[in-house]
Amino acid sequence: MPKVKIPRKSTWVDMTAMCDVAFLLLTFFMLTSNFTKKEPVLVATPSSISEIKIPETNVMTMLIDKSGKIYFGIDGQDNRQQLLQMMGETFKIKFSQEEIKTYTLLDLCGNPIESMSSFLKMKPEVRDLPQNNQGIPADSTNNQLIEWVKAARIVNPELRIAIKADESTPFPVVKKVMKTLQTLEENRYNLITRLEGESDI
Repeated sequence: MPKVKIPRKSTWVDMTAMCDVAFLLLTFFMLTSNFTKKEPVLVATPSSISEIKIPETNVMTMLIDKSGKIYFGIDGQDNRQQLLQMMGETFKIKFSQEEIKTYTLLDLCGNPIESMSSFLKMKPEVRDLPQNNQGIPADSTNNQLIEWVKAARIVNPELRIAIKADESTPFPVVKKVMKTLQTLEENRYNLITRLEGESDI
């Protein structure tokens, strides 16, 4: 007796709904994710058990790398423009419109004010090299950090202060930054850390 062949039917699955869901998820994650600011150096922050979050706006950040170089930045391009112009007036330095525009695009910057003009004229890939970031002076003889903080406070009085230091930064450098803030009677600031057990980099 011959075998009866059952005709095979091809199955067709409509993938339109799956594509819609994929693009919907992609759009959701793009719109709700927070992009981290580009920092001039990688900093491995010390761990802690504090879960207090730093606000995303109205923040004045002081970043200290492991070699002790200090970087400074505030959020908002308009704020940065006013800040650089005020610093230029304080130190009698005239910045071009192109230099001001370049500065407004930088989240953090770490250079003495006298070399800021030449720093801002560099190409971005050259500007990011560690040897081109000398750090903002905070010595007792040349404390430019105090002027940056004063000017930033005038530009935006609502700024919250955050200090982000590498876990291997020499403590005297961090203490110097804190002492600068105390000189200005800025006694409220946040130390940025990572949650105990989480990776930082």
